[in-house]
Amino acid sequence: MAEHTASPPADITGTGDGGASTPESPAKSDRAVVRDALGVGVAVGLSGFASGVTSAGSGLSLLQTCALSLLVFTGASQFALVGAFAAGGNPLTAAAGAFFLGVRNAFYGLRLSQLLALPRAVRPFAAQWVIDETTAVSLAQPTRRGARIGFAVTGLTLYVLWNLTTLLGAMGADAIGDTDAWGLDAAGPAVFLALLAPMLRTTTERAVAGIAVVLGLGLLPLLPAGVPVLVAALAAPLVLCVEGYRSGRTGGGAGRTGEAGSNGQRHSAEAEKEDR
Repeated sequence: MAEHTASPPADITGTGDGGASTPESPAKSDRAVVRDALGVGVAVGLSGFASGVTSAGSGLSLLQTCALSLLVFTGASQFALVGAFAAGGNPLTAAAGAFFLGVRNAFYGLRLSQLLALPRAVRPFAAQWVIDETTAVSLAQPTRRGARIGFAVTGLTLYVLWNLTTLLGAMGADAIGDTDAWGLDAAGPAVFLALLAPMLRTTTERAVAGIAVVLGLGLLPLLPAGVPVLVAALAAPLVLCVEGYRSGRTGGGAGRTGEAGSNGQRHSAEAEKEDR
């Protein structure tokens, strides 16, 4: 019975493929895309409260805190900048660290520009919403229409909620008091790690993350605030260089093995001719 079940069905369609047809996967409904996008936007947008509290607690004014969320609008860079200020770091090193963390959004934009194919007049405004969450939701959709809906709903929901909760957090910072006592100073790194962890799927990505953590934490007591995160960025080219060296050696060894094999075949052929 098992063998009969495992055998291919008879070809009754005349196509020569056993009559098996692979139906196309149905496109995701607009309602499902909106539901997923709202879930991501609301969940992440509420963490703006921690950003506002931490920013105000580090010495930024209410106007500066709100302007940071409105104009920068990338949580990791905001937390890095505020964290460096809170630690007494130099404004230039703090801004440099936030800038390098935000550079990843430019690479997201390269992919999303092809996927969304938005009109040129809309692209400068859409660029403000190119972040981790909008990219993840857009790439998860099977169609361009779904990707556009996911990008728009996630971006709008997250932008509005993030800035609103940032304002509320900054206004309530005085009532909360010392953010360190509440542990809110760890909210930024916690949110960033929660976003980063699911992306570390390969050995190379985990190696880069691990070395970056070691460099950042190891140099924290030795260098001014904001500088360790810049040095930690060297983890990526370091790992890539090591991988390139290893793959080069492996490829060279394979080439030498293939060359030796071909030489052996030639010698065997020559010996066979001599015997004849």
